[in-house]
Amino acid sequence: MKRKFSIFNFQFSIWERGQALVTLLFFVLISLTITSAAIIIIITNSISVSKLEDGALAYYTAESGVENALLRLLRDPNYTGETLTIEGVTTTITVSGSNPKTVTSVGQSGNFKRKVSVQMTYNNGYYTFSNWREL
Repeated sequence: MKRKFSIFNFQFSIWERGQALVTLLFFVLISLTITSAAIIIIITNSISVSKLEDGALAYYTAESGVENALLRLLRDPNYTGETLTIEGVTTTITVSGSNPKTVTSVGQSGNFKRKVSVQMTYNNGYYTFSNWREL
């Protein structure tokens, strides 16, 4: 049994009102799905950027450790290494060999470790740096 009512000389049945509610719920469900997907994508991108930043911090700290070691070797040829903490990122520096000396620096930020190595050769009062690379 259909009931009819009129508003401003338009006649609607209860069945038409139910269809409008179903259509409204359908569009609300679609908009919630799209919004949820956008939020998930934003969270995933945020986590990826954080991991990228940790990797970059580890690498640049390892490079800083190598530069620090080279400077200290110029001042003190018996320098063997140390552990540095720069803005919460740890760098472990080791020096091995005699001529050439190999300087290895490992930077660690969070779960990321990056390793940089350089060889330093002494010849006639001058130091030459070679094989600067990331391991």
